[in-house]
Amino acid sequence: MNKRYLMAPGPVAVAPEVLAKMSEPIIHHRSPQFSAILTKVREDLKYLYQTKNDCLILASSGTGGMEASVVNLLSPGDKALVIRGGKFGERWDELCHTYGVKAVNIDVTWGKAVDPQEVKKVLDANPDARAVFVQAHETSTGVKHPVEELGKLIREKPATVLVVDAISALGVYELKTDDWGLDVVITGSQKSLSLPPGLAFVSVSEKAWKLVEKAQLPKYYFNFLKEKKAIEKQTTAFTPAVSLIIGLAEVLRGIRATGLPALFAHHRRLSEGTKAGVTGMGLEFFSTVPSEAITVIKAPEGIDGQNVVKILRDEYGITIAGGQAQAKGKIFRISHMGYLNEWDMIVALAAVERALNQLGYPIELGKGVAAAEAYFAQNK
Repeated sequence: MNKRYLMAPGPVAVAPEVLAKMSEPIIHHRSPQFSAILTKVREDLKYLYQTKNDCLILASSGTGGMEASVVNLLSPGDKALVIRGGKFGERWDELCHTYGVKAVNIDVTWGKAVDPQEVKKVLDANPDARAVFVQAHETSTGVKHPVEELGKLIREKPATVLVVDAISALGVYELKTDDWGLDVVITGSQKSLSLPPGLAFVSVSEKAWKLVEKAQLPKYYFNFLKEKKAIEKQTTAFTPAVSLIIGLAEVLRGIRATGLPALFAHHRRLSEGTKAGVTGMGLEFFSTVPSEAITVIKAPEGIDGQNVVKILRDEYGITIAGGQAQAKGKIFRISHMGYLNEWDMIVALAAVERALNQLGYPIELGKGVAAAEAYFAQNK
């Protein structure tokens, strides 16, 4: 019998105490009891986001938060800049086209981060752009985009907002929503918040609310103004995902107790230890500006990365992720998010060594594991 390990970048492993909390008897979403939970959750989300602005809670995956941001900020025919450096950057472009927004794409080589000066050049050439869409961390490539620099750049544009998909970034490393001028920041429950999928969160700045009030794209369920009014009444516009929000309250309580610096240090340690193991194996990384959320490894010459993923999943009981679209077969990805610790990273590295060996790649078993163990022992 295989023990199962979930080490993909979403959904992630959920802590037993959070699962237990969500299994408690359901309560009514319009009751005073739930309103009290919701009010506390919203305050704790502000702490996580490092913002004074309200954080909207939607019953959807993170993509729902992305779509909601497009339809609540823009009007038909509006222009937006889209940074496309991976599968999820392409999703911004697809959403814009779906709703008749004119997307001006800034294409970035997969595995590399966008150059803020390139964004400035395109923005100067398109002063009528109402929004700039970007990923804080492009999950498909493992790249961190320089959102702090982009925030400084776009802050000077009074009619343009910066919209950041932080679905696999918020809670993993430092993202200062207000201080960095990030107007709209989106995340989801199934990444660093260590919950099942089903919740999206969106923070909206005062600058962005001005666009929301004028936006003319069609919307019904994903309506920021309705949600804003509901916050004033300590409720939600529509039926919320009650059990997930109760689990979220438990997660956010833990984050408050741990503190953001320690939370970021935890992800950094898992990331650096895993990357030390990959280097010890003699393998290469795909991303030039790597994130603490995942380690993205180039499949060695002659090896299909999807076969590594398949062996780990089917034979070893370990779920990691392969590449998407143009990166399919070329990479595989190990997550550091969710209910994981250093021993999980060592298990994953050992499994990668075994799988590569099984596929005929000449790798010395234990070399990567030894490098990771040395790192973890020296960096407690």
